[in-house]
Amino acid sequence: MRGRPYFYRKAVNAAALAMTGIAAAVTIGILFGLLGYIVAHGAGALNWSFFTKLPAPVGETGGGMANAIVGTLKLLLLACAIGVPVGFLGGVYLAEFGRGRIAFLVRYASDVLNGVPSIVVGIVAYTLIVLPMKQFSTLAGGVALGIIMIPIVVRSTEEILKLVPNSVREASLALGIHEWKTVAFVVIPTALRGVVAGLLLGLARVAGETAPLLFTALSNRFWSHGWLEPTASLPVMVYTYAISPFDDWHRQAWAAALVLIAMVLGVNILARIGATRHAPHS
Repeated sequence: MRGRPYFYRKAVNAAALAMTGIAAAVTIGILFGLLGYIVAHGAGALNWSFFTKLPAPVGETGGGMANAIVGTLKLLLLACAIGVPVGFLGGVYLAEFGRGRIAFLVRYASDVLNGVPSIVVGIVAYTLIVLPMKQFSTLAGGVALGIIMIPIVVRSTEEILKLVPNSVREASLALGIHEWKTVAFVVIPTALRGVVAGLLLGLARVAGETAPLLFTALSNRFWSHGWLEPTASLPVMVYTYAISPFDDWHRQAWAAALVLIAMVLGVNILARIGATRHAPHS
């Protein structure tokens, strides 16, 4: 005889399942609602000129954001050049060699840095780079984004490397291979696709940052040559155009937001696919 406790547990289970289902549906609904709203407002302003022309003079219609698209790519490239090596090596250290107090401090510092507001990082980069150079620059913006990217890469790399079975390491060491060679030529290649997925997630995280760029790269309505000049970026252009009094700028702000969302969403999808399909299994 099942009795009352059985039906009580069954009712509680059904209620909990229903609540989690509703929460998941609300989350997905909000996501697709935002995406749909941005697509509805931004798709109409997307055209060939948007991707190939510079912004029109203030008060005039037309033009594009080619300089902001190129500037965003330059900033992300520099952020990767700074954040990926430091974050990757830090993650390898924590996963494979980190023991004791030093590892605890590295992990703790990474977690704290991951929680620091991005505007604070922008102020630090402004103080250390912009003020001594006496000018805003792509370099300062890339450094700020790279600093934000480091703790994300550290923690994702550490977690992915920990998924590699210890039997793989033991088999390599049993053959007389040195520990560092085991890590470099056995462990890392085994987890490489998952590590790359973590790097892509870190890149997607910093792609939409606006606050640190206002203090470092600022903006530019023309092409930015080299790395030591102010440069336009999609997040800053969205902010600038959105608060302007011109209707055409508002439409272009929606278009820039759509392009930025498409970039971030695409990188996240690639990262998720890589993490689920190619993560190491025990």
